[in-house]
Amino acid sequence: MSNAPFMPKATAVWLVENTTLSFKQIANFCNLHELEVKGIADGDVAKGIKAYNPILAGQLTREEIDVCSKDHNKILKLTKKNEEVVVSKERKKVKYTPLSKRKDRPDSILWLIKNFSKLSDGQIAKLVGSTKGTVALIRNRSFWNFSNLVAKDPVILGLCSQLQFEKAVEKADRRIKREKKLKEKEQKLKEKEETTEKTDEVN
Repeated sequence: MSNAPFMPKATAVWLVENTTLSFKQIANFCNLHELEVKGIADGDVAKGIKAYNPILAGQLTREEIDVCSKDHNKILKLTKKNEEVVVSKERKKVKYTPLSKRKDRPDSILWLIKNFSKLSDGQIAKLVGSTKGTVALIRNRSFWNFSNLVAKDPVILGLCSQLQFEKAVEKADRRIKREKKLKEKEQKLKEKEETTEKTDEVN
C-alpha cells in the first residue's frame, strides 16, 4: 500500500465523479479492487466518504488524468503523498453517477454552450457538476472525446433543476447588460476625447 495515494477510497470517489478514467485505472491507482470502484460509481460503496481531490493534494496532475483518460491502457502515476491534509469525515450528499451516465456531464456542457453561450464557464460547471477546465475544452472543441458528444438538456438528465438553470440564465443576462452599459460608456468617453482633440487641433 506504500504506493497508494493518501486516502485511497476518498480519492477514488473524486476520480469517479470528476473524470472519465476507467474503473481499472482508478482501482490500480488507489490500490482497490475494480469491483469496489464500480460499487463507488453505483453508490453502493464508500457512502459517507468525502471526495478527496488528488490534484489539489499534489498526488496527480490534470495533464496525467487527461492523458490516461484518452488511453485506458495507460497507468496513472502517483506524484507524491501528502499525509498532512486533514479532510472532514462528514460529507454532503453526493449523487453518484453510474458508468452509463458519466458521459451526461460533457453532453450537457455541449448543450448549454450551443443554446446558452452567454453562460460563463463557471456557471456551466456549477450547473452540471463539472470543472471550468472541462467546459473550456468543450467550448474550444478540444475536449478529448468531443466528436462523440451529443448535446443533451441537463434539466432533463437531472443534473440541475429548472429553477437553478433559470437563475443562471438570469444572472448571465444581468452580466451582459452591465458589460454592454460599460462598453457604451467607454465608447462615449472615447468619442468625447476624440472630439476634444479635433477641437484643440483646429484652435
